[in-house]
This record gives sequence, C-alpha cells and structure tokens, in this order.
Amino acid sequence: MDTTDFAKAQGHWILAKMGKRVLRPGGKELTQKLVSGLHISHQDDIVEFAPGMGFTASLTIAQQPKSYVGVDADEDVVKMLGEKFKGENIKFVLGNAAQTSLENNSKDKVYGEAMLTMHADHRKSEIIKEAHRILKKGGFYAIHELGLVEVDTDLKNEIQRDLALSIKVNARPLTETEWKTLLEQEGFKIKEVYTNGMYLLDFKRVLEDEGILRSLKIGYNIAVNAPARKRIVEMYRVFQKHRQHMNAIVLIAEKI
Repeated sequence: MDTTDFAKAQGHWILAKMGKRVLRPGGKELTQKLVSGLHISHQDDIVEFAPGMGFTASLTIAQQPKSYVGVDADEDVVKMLGEKFKGENIKFVLGNAAQTSLENNSKDKVYGEAMLTMHADHRKSEIIKEAHRILKKGGFYAIHELGLVEVDTDLKNEIQRDLALSIKVNARPLTETEWKTLLEQEGFKIKEVYTNGMYLLDFKRVLEDEGILRSLKIGYNIAVNAPARKRIVEMYRVFQKHRQHMNAIVLIAEKI
C-alpha cells in the first residue's frame, strides 16, 4: 500500500489515500449485487481474495457467515483489516490468491473484486484454478472486474496501454465472453451476470458510493494535494476517453 510517491503509486491506493472507500469498477451497486448473488448463509465458509479497504468484507461479515477469511498479498492491508474487523471466525492472512494454502474442497463461497483484471490471462487462470480447488462442489465463485465492450484487437491493446500508463498497473480487462470462457475452462458454470457503467470517478457515482460528506472530504483532499490530483485527472481522462468501450462486470459461477 505504498503511496509515498504519487507519481508511481498504483491508482487505487491514491484514491484510497484521498479517502475513497469504494474502489470497485462497478461501484457500490455492483458490489451489493455480488454479495446478494452469493446468498450468504450462517453455514457458509467464505474466502475473499484481495479485500483491499474492506468495504465488501464489511457487507459479507454483516451476513454472519460461519467463517470469513480475507487473503491479501499486502502486509499493510492484512494488518489494517485485522485491526478493523474482530471475531473468532474472522481472519485476514498474508498470501497469494493463486496459492492460498487453504484446504481442498473446504469453502462454500469465494469472491474477489478488481484483482483478476490486474493480471495477465495465464495468471487470471491460476487464480481461478485456486478458487476452484478450495471450493466445495456446488460452491459459488464471484468476480467483479473491468470489462470491455465492442472492441477489436487494436482498440483492446490501446485501452490496456492507456490504463497501464494512468493507473500504474498492467490492467488486462476482458469482454464478457472472455470472462465467461476463463471461468468455464476451469470448471465453473455461469449462474448470473451483472454489468454497470465504468463511472468510478464520475461525481454522481462518487456521491452514490461515498455519500455527500465523504464525497466533499475526498474532493477537498484532492484539491489540496497537487501530485494526487494530477494522477487522478489522468485516470479520469482515460476512463472518459474509453467510456463507450469499458464497463464493469460481475459474474457468479458454480463449481461443477
């Protein structure tokens, strides 16, 4: 969670530093659909890959599952969330989403948001394989990621290049068909698909996600921090440039 150098820091951590809590491409609305679509019960053992600032973790834990494990590769995140959420059945562990060390066929629901997008396709598959390995048969795996709409190869490459330069992560969004294929190739059956516009930095979406008081605080923090403002404006311009060809997508799939 290194935000000491705003010129090099990853975009989502800059937004978090400015006070933004909801950092998923489809906003609070799509995250709530993901959680609702998982049908979490008191009997469920849940795993979240890359819980980030803990917004979705709070929604999940509020459902009082049997257990919750958040796996994150960032030591600062694990420490921060471990202090924020307390409970005998709640834990955050330092680990790799492709190699969690969790037991085979031991979990009922697994989900991750805005993290597969940040990996090359072969790495995406490794993470999906891991979700399949730790899930029980019939268990659900849900993802909330950045999508592409009506793109050819050249436009896809241009969007990926622009994203990499602006958010300082080699983001690799996919079309809905490509996301479905990745999941199906690893033994999942698609149950639900939800989409939303990719309006992460639009004022209306920020207001919906954060509320008026926090939105004002975020705006003030950006206004008084020139290096952060420069990066956020760069990200916003890229999102605007490719607005017609980018969306946010949630897929809920069953292990078969």
